[in-house]
Amino acid sequence: MVKPTKVTNSIRALRFAEGEMTQAELADRVGVTRQTVIAIEQGRYSPSLEMAFQIARVFGVGLDDVFQYPD
Repeated sequence: MVKPTKVTNSIRALRFAEGEMTQAELADRVGVTRQTVIAIEQGRYSPSLEMAFQIARVFGVGLDDVFQYPD
């Protein structure tokens, strides 16, 4: 069984703020599969640092606006 990550994210909210961008559209822009985006959104997978920066750039925000780690 895969242990969920402690990293949370705001990807779903950011997608909807971007005119309801689909998971597939985000996946295409980042160069991953839709299933990878789903897993990241649901907290079942932590992206690499490079992918995290790519996701943040798609939305034009900082890394900490997309991903949060508890204190």
